[in-house]
Amino acid sequence: MHIDIHSIEKPEHLKSLSISDLEQISSQIRSIIIKNVSKNGGHLAPSLGVVELTVALHYLYECPTDKIVWDVGHQAYAHKILTGRCHSMNTLRQYMGLCGFPKISESPYDAFSVGHSSTSISASLGMALARDYQNEKYEVVAVIGDGALTGGLSFEGLNNAGASNTNITIIINDNQMSISPNVGAISKYLTRLGKKLPLGNNGQVRQEPEGFYQALGFKYFGPVDGHSTPSLIDTLTLAKSYQGPKIIHVLTRKGKGYRYAEENPTKFHGTPPFDTRTGEVKSKGKIPSYTKVFGDFLTELAKQDERIVAITAGMTTGTGLAGFAETFPHRFFDVGIAEGHAVTFAAGLATQGLRPVVAIYSSFLQRAYDQLIHDVALENLPVIFCLDRAGIVGDDGPTHHGVFDHAFLRSIPNLTIMAPKDENELRAMIFSATVYAGGPVAIRYPRGQAMGVPPDPRLCKVSLGAFEPLVSGSEIAILGLGPIVYEGLAAAKRLAEEGVNISVYNARFLKPIKASEIEKLCSTYKCIITLEDGTIKGGLGNEMGQHIADKGYQNIELIQCGLWDQFIEQGERAFLLRKYGLHRDAIYQRIVRSRTFTSQTIRQGIFSSMLKQQVAQVSAK
Repeated sequence: MHIDIHSIEKPEHLKSLSISDLEQISSQIRSIIIKNVSKNGGHLAPSLGVVELTVALHYLYECPTDKIVWDVGHQAYAHKILTGRCHSMNTLRQYMGLCGFPKISESPYDAFSVGHSSTSISASLGMALARDYQNEKYEVVAVIGDGALTGGLSFEGLNNAGASNTNITIIINDNQMSISPNVGAISKYLTRLGKKLPLGNNGQVRQEPEGFYQALGFKYFGPVDGHSTPSLIDTLTLAKSYQGPKIIHVLTRKGKGYRYAEENPTKFHGTPPFDTRTGEVKSKGKIPSYTKVFGDFLTELAKQDERIVAITAGMTTGTGLAGFAETFPHRFFDVGIAEGHAVTFAAGLATQGLRPVVAIYSSFLQRAYDQLIHDVALENLPVIFCLDRAGIVGDDGPTHHGVFDHAFLRSIPNLTIMAPKDENELRAMIFSATVYAGGPVAIRYPRGQAMGVPPDPRLCKVSLGAFEPLVSGSEIAILGLGPIVYEGLAAAKRLAEEGVNISVYNARFLKPIKASEIEKLCSTYKCIITLEDGTIKGGLGNEMGQHIADKGYQNIELIQCGLWDQFIEQGERAFLLRKYGLHRDAIYQRIVRSRTFTSQTIRQGIFSSMLKQQVAQVSAK
């Protein structure tokens, strides 16, 4: 009998099916995932690896009464398909479409909102103990990858859960991968465990020979073949019959069922749109990404400076450091998904005279805030933080937009914060930070293609705290931080053509900024517009506003263009820039509506040219 996945509108519809039917469903789920990710991009390999596990879980458990918490969320596409969202998968990661991760507000079947890693055990334990406190009866299951177990929060959760004696099930999805191949003692332990114990069949309970999980208070089941539906159902059924903390060790293959993803799971962990027939990513042009510019330049710089070492938290390829790792294997450190450890580890390296460069996504650095303050900045150690995916990143949505680093970094003493307008300035900032900086430095740059500026062979030191004048004028000034300044340049060009005397400055620094630079702007211009691809609260606009208030300026109009006090939804970066007023047209309109622009002195200078344009447009019609 043929079973159509589109007839499965709720997980309970699985319960009347045979094992053979469930295997058909798994095959169809894979086809849907591949089809939609190839069009929209997304996390392909992780979701393909847990299809049978997801089907087995929803076959046996009573969701949404029972709670399944997916760690990270990269692996949740099959879960979405089985919980009433199959017909919406074509909207995955699109504006107003399905989120790429589980999201409480999207579905009652999403027990917890996730995006980063290592949170599932702690969240699940909270749900389990809330259940016990309220005298309710339901199951709580955490599905966590072996890579996420390298995160410190996972160990804190395991420690607490093992001693709790509550009924909680933790499934370890062991594919020896996170985004990059896994590293560290836990990964090695799981690998040894998988080799020493044969795969559990017919729900057979195995006790791990080294007793790690048993010592923590867990009953251990497995390892079990994560692509064998009968073995999964048998093992899960047996585990449900035991009360207390349980761990089920499931062996899977990342990218299972799609040859190109199996052969290159790192490439297909998170992928842009691709051709399903060839596995080739659809070309976006020849301009390199900021990520590649960073990785290539750091590798070249390290050839000249033996003090430079590089650190990543499980993101070797994602941060552009694969080439560095290959060139300098003894100067490269992948510490796994452990951002807090990465920062303090870098601090230790810096105390011994090295120049550690920590390459990390902006939103991931949020997880190491205490280490930033206490272990690096307090001691003024020369650790360089290269923050990829800063600003609006697009389709991964609110958990991944790097829009808060402005605010949470700017308040830290001793820390220099830079943002390049293009790839040449990125090189100059990396050079300045590694060679000249005597304390910690953060360099933030966006996701995606750089500006296409030809490389400058000269390595010039960036003048600390100094603005770079790009266009000279006398009445209005645009001050932009990072590549968003190019949107300001485009708006300024349009205004200049209409007779507005306007200046554009590249801020380059969020901290420090020379007081003389701010004073020059305040004493010269009637209106200052700040542009920043991040939250305004605590950002560049606030810096300017604080100075204007402190100095008692009465007649300066400050327009702050950035992101206000809200989380930013998913959507293409260009679309979100327009929506939130950071596109050149929106910047132009903000200036046109400003008090300074509509004042008599400005209007007289441009009125005639604007009138001529309007007459010309009417005549053309």
